[in-house]
Amino acid sequence: MTEPASIAVDWGTSSFRLWLVDRAGQVLAERRSDEGMLAAAKAGFAAVLQSHLAAVEAPDHLPVLICGMAGARTGWVEAGYVDTPAPLAAVLQQAARVPGEARDIRILPGIAQRDASAPDVMRGEETQLVGALGLEAPGEALVCMPGTHSKWVRVTDGTVERFSTFMTGELFSVVSRETILSLAVAGAGDAEDIASFKTAVKAAYEAPAFAANLLFGARSRQLLFGGTPAAARETLSGTLIGTELAAGLSGGMPKAGITLVASGRLAALYRQAFDALSVAVTPIDADEAVRRGLSMAAAAIWTR
Repeated sequence: MTEPASIAVDWGTSSFRLWLVDRAGQVLAERRSDEGMLAAAKAGFAAVLQSHLAAVEAPDHLPVLICGMAGARTGWVEAGYVDTPAPLAAVLQQAARVPGEARDIRILPGIAQRDASAPDVMRGEETQLVGALGLEAPGEALVCMPGTHSKWVRVTDGTVERFSTFMTGELFSVVSRETILSLAVAGAGDAEDIASFKTAVKAAYEAPAFAANLLFGARSRQLLFGGTPAAARETLSGTLIGTELAAGLSGGMPKAGITLVASGRLAALYRQAFDALSVAVTPIDADEAVRRGLSMAAAAIWTR
């Protein structure tokens, strides 16, 4: 039977994921819950972690490596940031030890871009980058990481040079629920309209300065020419994603193309968006990337 080597934890704002892994990074047991940073801050981070360790019968000697919001200022232990340009290997070297625990528990830091004209931070995505690209991947990579707050990251020879965060997912939630456009999308349910989505992506990509106007078009088009709530919702989504892509691709594309790190519906949406623009992507599952990144980081930290 394969022996466990470490425990990998992705601790976000609202979600908790734990994997018991062997030396090869294979998952031996898994736990998921909604006990993210906000819930754990009330219940106690140590108590939440211990409950899941007990559930997977993790041996007492196994170390734990955590990424995500547990290392934020309001998390368990502040892990700080590594400043850009940030070698991914340096992120591993600055993992913060959780004091007062018998078990060796460490939290990976995030990455900060201390540029007054473009300040930005990431926490958790750095681990996905390790899993997606490796620690010292040669050449240049442009990585798109969709989410509530999407990240676009330029990596050169294993070093994060620059990155940008786009509030695309959060904006979609607010616009579709809290504005006049909520009337246009009411009743859309799970219906899809890929054609409307791709049309909206192309329109926003070609004229991102008109994004606010294009968003209202979902309402006016429905009133004047008809159309389903699904078409209106996909127009909102496509407009916001197309605007994001216009900015993300504005700095030029490396020879290797785009690396898309995403899972589930977001992975499908962004692949459709890139397809609408005839941009080739290399897809990598986000869950697999963070798991692989944590396993690689654990191996590097505890075998030094």
